[in-house]
Amino acid sequence: MAGLDTCRMQAGRSRKMIHAQIKVSGQVQGVGFRPFVYRLAHELGLAGWVRNSSAGVEIAVEGEQPQVMRLIERLQSEPPVLARVENITHDLRNTHGELHGFSIAASRDGAVLTGIAPDAAICPDCLSELFDPADRRYRHPFINCIQCGPRYTLTARLPYDRAHTSMAKFAQCPACQREYDNPVSRRFHAQPNACPQCGPRLRLFDAQWRPIEADDPVAAVAACLRDGQIAAIKGIGGFHLACTQDAAARLRDGKRREQKPFAVMVLNLRSAQRYADVSAGEAGLLTAAERPVVLLHKTENCDAQLPGIAPGLSRIGLMLPYAPLHYLLFHELLGRPQGTDWLEAENSIALVMTSANPGGEPLVKDDDEARASLAGLADVFLTHDRDILHRCDDSVMKWQGSAPAFIRRARGYTPRRIALPFAGPPVLACGGWLKNTVCLTRGDEAFVSQHIGDLDHAGARHMLDETVDYLRDILDVQPQAVAHDLHPDFYSTAFAQRYAAEHDLPVIAVQHHHAHIAAVCAEHGVTEAVIGLALDGVGLGTDGSAWGGELLRVQGADFERIGHLAPLPQPGGDRAAREPWRMAAAALHELGRGDEITTRFSAQPAAATVREMLQRGVNCSATTSMGRLFDAAAGLLGVCETQGYEGHAAMMLESLAERRSIPSPLMGEGWGEGEIWRVTSHEGQSLKTSPLLHASPTRGEGLSLDFQSLLKQLADCKDPVYGAALFHASIAAGLSDWVLRAAQQHSIRVVALGGGCFLNSILSETLTKNLSQQGLRVLGARQLPPNDGAISFGQAAVALCHITQGD
Repeated sequence: MAGLDTCRMQAGRSRKMIHAQIKVSGQVQGVGFRPFVYRLAHELGLAGWVRNSSAGVEIAVEGEQPQVMRLIERLQSEPPVLARVENITHDLRNTHGELHGFSIAASRDGAVLTGIAPDAAICPDCLSELFDPADRRYRHPFINCIQCGPRYTLTARLPYDRAHTSMAKFAQCPACQREYDNPVSRRFHAQPNACPQCGPRLRLFDAQWRPIEADDPVAAVAACLRDGQIAAIKGIGGFHLACTQDAAARLRDGKRREQKPFAVMVLNLRSAQRYADVSAGEAGLLTAAERPVVLLHKTENCDAQLPGIAPGLSRIGLMLPYAPLHYLLFHELLGRPQGTDWLEAENSIALVMTSANPGGEPLVKDDDEARASLAGLADVFLTHDRDILHRCDDSVMKWQGSAPAFIRRARGYTPRRIALPFAGPPVLACGGWLKNTVCLTRGDEAFVSQHIGDLDHAGARHMLDETVDYLRDILDVQPQAVAHDLHPDFYSTAFAQRYAAEHDLPVIAVQHHHAHIAAVCAEHGVTEAVIGLALDGVGLGTDGSAWGGELLRVQGADFERIGHLAPLPQPGGDRAAREPWRMAAAALHELGRGDEITTRFSAQPAAATVREMLQRGVNCSATTSMGRLFDAAAGLLGVCETQGYEGHAAMMLESLAERRSIPSPLMGEGWGEGEIWRVTSHEGQSLKTSPLLHASPTRGEGLSLDFQSLLKQLADCKDPVYGAALFHASIAAGLSDWVLRAAQQHSIRVVALGGGCFLNSILSETLTKNLSQQGLRVLGARQLPPNDGAISFGQAAVALCHITQGD
């Protein structure tokens, strides 16, 4: 079996007739790959056929050897826009001409070895047709072709054929069928192919779910939006709740979302620049076929134009339209301008487009759910009769350092495979509690689900169940082992144990922060030992306590805790994570200033009780969490006493820190007297008391990092902007020193950064810069978020190592 690297050499041989059997794997179904091969074969004068298979795409061609070799080269170098070719193999033999003509053959079933493509935004060709009055798909909200449209969300199983999608119930009209059957058409074997005659069709309902008769449902909804109403709109992966700025406050009340930021949809890049500063990298993210929500730094007058959309934050989440229906709404709101120039012209229309998931439940995806869950929230419902088989929320990203970073990985990216640096039997990993995802492996590939959400909601638990079933079916994989978090009370743990028992499978528990670091290592293909810095809100440690600021030595299935942040008490346990003032009170208590608690937090009815709890050590479990350290800082500075959503205090603190530049303590300038942090051995020996990075390595067995002196400075700081900047600069410097010391001590040159705190750009970028300058290789999350959305992937990687290493 020959590889692609031999093609040029073989092409130079005599012009004899050869037969080639070619197999292509990767993201090659549902992206126009077969039509591409058909056109290429005709161009090169080759006979044969192409077909989908469970392994990808299979091709048989005959012709002169140079032309056959040229086809194989171009499969790799010129694939369709949405294709991701991962491997091409071919067998060659001499022939006397057994094949005649070139055709697209019926798909072949078998063991599934390929994957389905993610959903893609409407392409420029379809967009041009959408607003061409002479085109038969003029203003058709379901226009698509082989270059764009829904894939994952409407596919029931592979191979990717219309009969296996939610389009199966829509018989194509003669015109659509001719396009579908025509190899030179852009809609040749485009499975969601549709037009106004053959459907799907929009439907409109009022707040009481009574049908509204409208000649043009889009025009009717646009009129409702202009009037300040809230519309529930069924899209690609589920429903959005949409409104203009005038209704945003009412939507916030209805969703019980007092402070959490909303995503906003604008028409194009020029319109986005009214509200945010957009770099070249960010522009690429906004306009990509995946169309994520992108967190961008606000312009100076953004809050004046869009008050209350992202309160107290330096960034706003913007996205561009990705479904034809979105563009039709903008077209209508702009008064139906002629031509297509308006698509690139700046305008002031900004639509709040938030996920229709009341109370934190999973995204609503069908009419029955919308009717039951969105009653009282939406004034009008715009829906349609193309079923969404798999709910898939908008992905959320931001540009961090020199690369994009995921905050939530879902529509547009799911279910792309992630290559593993090792292979093994299929493993099902069930993730954590917050930001849950599940992961299923197949050989040396991992498939991480779309964002499922927090498992304290029954709907999210049901979504976990159905997502496991779907991944198992579409990949044709039966797990041979199941992995879960160490915490016994998580639903994902109970599900894993139940599934394993029902199928008589081994079950593997993986410590939370080990999974964070393993996920980063696996996506980078690193199998050697690393120093792992895991910073997040909470994860159950092997000692039964709450971890969250951990220095680990990790290699495959093994990890060692070599350091942690100095613990702080959590008065009220988990409640302290929702009320940063409690962590600030804990810091004051640790500083010997507990008598200040009731005066500083006089607005909190429980202040006196919390002071007494700390004094008596009652219900004050300790945590080493970096997330809680952020909360303590926010509380001490008066930035945020009670959180409106997870990460609220930390995000506000970061936004304030961006306003002020403070010299790094590593530079030894601009600092007051006294130490900023202290590194100690587990035996209590002080190893670090001065703000210098270049300290001699120690031989201690464990390193504890204490920021008590920093907390004292924050407790006395009257300027929250300066205090936030001081906090960020100090923790980045202290962590850099801590990690470097551990790397030297253990003779390791690779550092992996994992955990939700690394969504903080200041922390992530500064740490990466500091450690890289000291000659360390620094790994961060790229294909998945650094937060708990990657936990399932890390669990799967650790479990595979356990299995293959025989542990």
